[in-house]
Amino acid sequence: MHKIFLRTLLYIIGVTLLASCTEEKVYKIGVAQCSKGPWREKVNQEMLAAQHLYEHDVKVSIANSVDNPELQVHQIDSLAQTDIDLMVVAPYEDIQIINDAIARVLKAGIPVVSFDRKTSADYTAFIGGNNVEAGYIVGQYIASIVRGQNHPKGRKPLVVEITGLLSSTPALERHRGFESAMKALPEVEYVCRKSDWSSDASCNIVTQLIDSLRRSDASQLDNTFVFCHNDGMATGVYKAVVEQNVEGRIKILGIDGMPGEGLEYVKLGHQVGTYFYPTHGEKIIRLALDILTGKPYERENPLLGFVVTPDNVDLVITEASELMKQNDDLVTIHDKLEDSMVLYNTQHKVLVGSFVTIAVLVLAIIMILFALWLTKKNIRKRQNMNVEQTLFYTDASNRRLHEIFVTPTEEMPAPKSQDMLFAEQLNEAIRKNMSNPNLKMDELGEEMGLSRVQLYRKVKSITGQTPVELLRQMRLQHAYALLTSTTKTVSEIAYEVGFGTPGYFSTCFKKQFGKYPTELRAE
Repeated sequence: MHKIFLRTLLYIIGVTLLASCTEEKVYKIGVAQCSKGPWREKVNQEMLAAQHLYEHDVKVSIANSVDNPELQVHQIDSLAQTDIDLMVVAPYEDIQIINDAIARVLKAGIPVVSFDRKTSADYTAFIGGNNVEAGYIVGQYIASIVRGQNHPKGRKPLVVEITGLLSSTPALERHRGFESAMKALPEVEYVCRKSDWSSDASCNIVTQLIDSLRRSDASQLDNTFVFCHNDGMATGVYKAVVEQNVEGRIKILGIDGMPGEGLEYVKLGHQVGTYFYPTHGEKIIRLALDILTGKPYERENPLLGFVVTPDNVDLVITEASELMKQNDDLVTIHDKLEDSMVLYNTQHKVLVGSFVTIAVLVLAIIMILFALWLTKKNIRKRQNMNVEQTLFYTDASNRRLHEIFVTPTEEMPAPKSQDMLFAEQLNEAIRKNMSNPNLKMDELGEEMGLSRVQLYRKVKSITGQTPVELLRQMRLQHAYALLTSTTKTVSEIAYEVGFGTPGYFSTCFKKQFGKYPTELRAE
C-alpha cells in the first residue's frame, strides 16, 4: 500500500512541474544584415516591433557586418550555432563565401529568407523591393518632366545615371529598369556612370561632369538630370552642385525616401524626386512565421513602392513620421511586455511551487503515519522470524543448507552510486551520438529519459558543466586522441567528432588545449 502513496506523490509532483515548465513556443529568428544606414535601421526596428505582433511570439537577434563580407560569413555561421529556427540574410554581395555560408545553414535544416538582395545561392523564400520596377518608375518620372518642358531645338536633355555597386542585385536590377525606360525615351541623351554606393564617389563624378559641361556648353546644366541609386549618393551630388555654384540648375533624383533623408531633400528642393523604397520589417516576420508554422507562403515576395515628388512629399512625410512613431511605440511596448512576461513567469513558478510544497507536506504526513504503522507491524514480524531462525540454525543440517543459498558478503560486487550509474549511461549516449553535428540537448535528454531542464540540472550538479559544455569537451578530447593515434586529416576528425566546420573545430580546440590541431599533429 505504501507503493501506491509513493506513486501518487511522484505523479502529483511530476504533473505540477510539467505544468509549470510548459511555455508557449517562442520562435528564434537570426538576422544577418549586410550594412548600416537609416533604411536598414528602419527595417531592424520594424522586425523588433513585430516580435509580439502575431499569434506566435518571436525572438529576433540581429547581427550587422557593416559592409564586410568576411564578417557576415562569420556572423551567419555563429547565428546558425545559437539554436535559431530561421535565418534572415541580406547578403552583402553575390560572392561565393556568402553563398557557401547560406548553403551550410540550409544543410543544417534551418530555413533561410533572403531579404532585399538576392544571390545565386538557394533560399527558402525571398522578400524585398522590386528594384527593376523602381528604376523603371524613376525613368518614367523623368520622362514626364522632360515631355512637359520646352527644349531648344536640336538640344537633348542630358540624363546621367550613377549606379551602386553592380555586383549587388539591387544596383544591377535598378540599372536594368532605368535603362529600359531611357531606351523608350529617344529625346534624351542617356549616360551611365558606375559607382560604389558612396556619396563621395557620386560627388566626384558630378564635379567632373560640371567641369566638362562648362567647357562645352554651360547652358546644358539647366537641362541635366542626375539619378542616383540611393538618397545617400544623391547627397554627394547635391554637395557637388553647391560647391560648383550651380545649385538648382541640375535636377537630382534618388531612391529610399526615408524621413530625415530623401523625403527632407525633396521638401527642401535639393531633389526633384525620390523613390519610396519599402522596408516592411513586419512582413519579414510574418513570412518567417508562415514558413515555421507550415502555413502556405510565396517563395518570391516583391514589395512595391512609389515616386515621391514635390507635390506629394508633405503627405508622405506626415504618414511616414506617424508610422515611425507608431513603430517606436511598438518597440517600447515590446520591451515592457518582455519585462512583464519575466515577472509573470517568476510569479507563476512561485505559485506552482507553493502548491507543490503543500501537496508534498500533506502526503508526507500521511506517509509518516503509514510508516509508523508499518514499523510496528514489521517489528512484530521480525520477532517471530528471530524465533524461527534460532530454531533453524540450531540444526546442523539446516546450517549446511543455509550456506549453499547465501553468498558471502565479501564476494558480492561493490555497490555503485546513482550518480556513477547516470554518468556511465550519459557517457555511452554521448559517444554513440557524438558524430551528429545537429545533436540537440532535447534528443540527448530523451535518450536518458529526462527533459532538457532535468538533464541540464543533473549534469551541472555532477560535473559543474552544462550538457553543451560537456559534449564539446568530450568531442575535443576524442579529437585529441584521434590526432595523436591516427593519420586522419583534421577535417575528417572534425566531422567525425561532430563539428559542422573544420574552422570552428580548430577554434574550439585551440581554446581547450592552447594549440591548434595542426600544431599538435606536427608535434
